[in-house]
Amino acid sequence: MPNIITCYKWVVDEADIKVEGNGALNFERAGRKISEYDRNAIEASVQIVEANGGSVTAVSLGGPEVKNSAKDCLSRGPDRAILALDAAFADTDAVTTALGLVRAIGTAGAYDLVLCGEGSGDVYGQQVGPRVAELLGIPSITFVNKLTVTATGVVAERKLEDGVEVVEADFPVLVTVLPDLNKPRIPGLKQVMGAAKKPVTVLDAAALGLTEAELGARAEARGVKAPASNRKQVKAESVTALAEAIAAALR
Repeated sequence: MPNIITCYKWVVDEADIKVEGNGALNFERAGRKISEYDRNAIEASVQIVEANGGSVTAVSLGGPEVKNSAKDCLSRGPDRAILALDAAFADTDAVTTALGLVRAIGTAGAYDLVLCGEGSGDVYGQQVGPRVAELLGIPSITFVNKLTVTATGVVAERKLEDGVEVVEADFPVLVTVLPDLNKPRIPGLKQVMGAAKKPVTVLDAAALGLTEAELGARAEARGVKAPASNRKQVKAESVTALAEAIAAALR
């Protein structure tokens, strides 16, 4: 019966992002959601526990707004949540994020398996999972699209550019999963109502023992803009001419 830690990120919903005329991104009316990739990690952890027993602890790190993620996350099946919340976590890099997650995981007790999405839905740096494994001192298996839990560990299939690699590892181990691993469930009213009764632990930077030096950013994002999309703006004098142009393009 594996005890599973599942890490997730509360990200800006890309559907709500407005692109300004100069390419700048406007987040004023953007809501937030659990990163799509992390939903697959949550679903995988819940499916494993449903089949083998055990427990799932969800762990997340971010600014104060992450507190709003607990109900959504817990409605998807985890037994409890540990939230590392602090204004200092509002825009952390992969180094600080991994360190904060490891400190939070350290408060969860014994674990066998740590699951993460392959990357986050905003930055998609693909660094946090392997960094967490390194800090925990456990092996990591990345790019996993099929995962089987055994009595002592896992068997994972890694989807690579030139084929599939099958890897085995004993517990404890960290696995990062791809979106085609599963289809995340949609919580019903009963699950949403039940999520409010599940325990949530909130920890700030001081409670995690993070120093000012550890919280300092290693890199600074100067700005983010949408890619330019220049239309050809080809005009046709008539419907016949337009039809001929389309036919020529298709040919």
